[in-house]
Amino acid sequence: MRTTLFRVGSLMAAVALVFSACGTSSTSSAPSQVASAAPSTGSESAAPSGEASPPAATPIPANSSKANPGDVEIRWYCCLGTGDAPEQVQVEQQVADDFNKTHPGIHLTFEGYPYSGARDALATQIGAGNAPDIVGPVGIGGSEAFHGQWLDLQPLIDKNKYDLSRFPKLSVDFFKAGGEGQLGIPFAIYPSALFYKASLFKEAGLAEPPHQWNAEYTMPDGSKKPWDYNTVREISKILTVDKNGKDATEAGFDPDNIVQWGWEPQRDDLRQLGAYWSPGSFDSGDHKTVQIPDQWAASWKYFYTGIWTDHVSMTGPTFLNTEINPNGYPFFTGKVAMSENYLWSTYGVSDAGDDWNLAATPANNGKTTAAFNADTWRIMKTTKHPDEAFTALTYLLGDCAQTLLKAYTAMPAVPSEQDAFFTTLQGDYKQQVDWNVVREGAKYADVPNYESWVPAYNQTLDLLNTFSTKWQATPGLDLDKEISDLKTQMQAIWDQGGS
Repeated sequence: MRTTLFRVGSLMAAVALVFSACGTSSTSSAPSQVASAAPSTGSESAAPSGEASPPAATPIPANSSKANPGDVEIRWYCCLGTGDAPEQVQVEQQVADDFNKTHPGIHLTFEGYPYSGARDALATQIGAGNAPDIVGPVGIGGSEAFHGQWLDLQPLIDKNKYDLSRFPKLSVDFFKAGGEGQLGIPFAIYPSALFYKASLFKEAGLAEPPHQWNAEYTMPDGSKKPWDYNTVREISKILTVDKNGKDATEAGFDPDNIVQWGWEPQRDDLRQLGAYWSPGSFDSGDHKTVQIPDQWAASWKYFYTGIWTDHVSMTGPTFLNTEINPNGYPFFTGKVAMSENYLWSTYGVSDAGDDWNLAATPANNGKTTAAFNADTWRIMKTTKHPDEAFTALTYLLGDCAQTLLKAYTAMPAVPSEQDAFFTTLQGDYKQQVDWNVVREGAKYADVPNYESWVPAYNQTLDLLNTFSTKWQATPGLDLDKEISDLKTQMQAIWDQGGS
């Protein structure tokens, strides 16, 4: 999962937490719980997928402990997803140093680059034959950018009798996707929900969105409607207001001077726009032929209409205007009534005020899907020390899991650990948040996950970003033609065998 800012209170607590020892590692015991399957998280999703960025000029500082003569060095690389915030780096450095105090003969070195340059820097290291041993935390997107580079952990799991039974089977099996073996062990999950501002609904005379999944919504006239994207469009217009106080349903509404928006989707990636409508993939199944899932195309048209016809969502230029949207997610401004997003977006949601809460995401054609992010660590195939790397990996997943989960504001997947997580998270907010919405949302994860591998993965993301940017900035487009052009250009990239 990738975020750009983080809640200060949570991180300071994490920093305090890490200075108590993580504990004594034992690869035979299950990790302190975590992740179910399906994100990102690193959702790399929190930054527009496919953006090409040069490596950061300055790498993240390594941990302070030094290897002793004869130690096996294991390099832990960050940050293809979350982990590069200064407070998080402090936690990660201390975790690595704590490992070194308790594991003679192995030296764990924490290293990496800030997110903007981490992907390119890792590609450079791999190309130079200098790949790290462990990479993470990393989500599906960050991992699939290096498809085929990850070690199958199953032989090491069997050799060390590492207990996976405490994890839901679905979350374990998720990391078997692609037929390459057990490429990861669950760590952190970030389900989706609908964030909303209760005061804006009250001001508009509207009922709040339903907290129950697959529920109905009560309209102002008392009628009941399915909680779906059609209903969202209808009430979003009422919740979108111009500088003169007219909403988008009223005559004289001024779309050039909007001061409050009704709807904000998770727009970081065209794939996840589609995933909120239905699971899907661009791969038709033969790993050669591009398909555009019908419901993904429908979601893109809905998004485009929401911007340029209904005016309920920000245009691209408005979204990028830091005076209007300084932190990159419009809901944080307090000027957006509803926004689909992941649990990780709690890092900045307090900026929206003390009246926000969580509701179920809308259904599409009677079926609800909530896009999903999940993070873990992976071992690279090229490691020369798989046993020592696995020892370090299981330390991060086990003895230090709670410390790191707190630092990343990440939800454990195992239900028995979620109460403690949400109790701690609730302490950051004045209002009582309905966290059960998020728990339930995990049941509606998109499977297959939208970030799963397709041919020419990185070039495909670049292409998607190009089209998304164009659509958000350009009114009057023929979306059917645009989608056809996208498919044609994507097929050409796949045919050329891009990376």
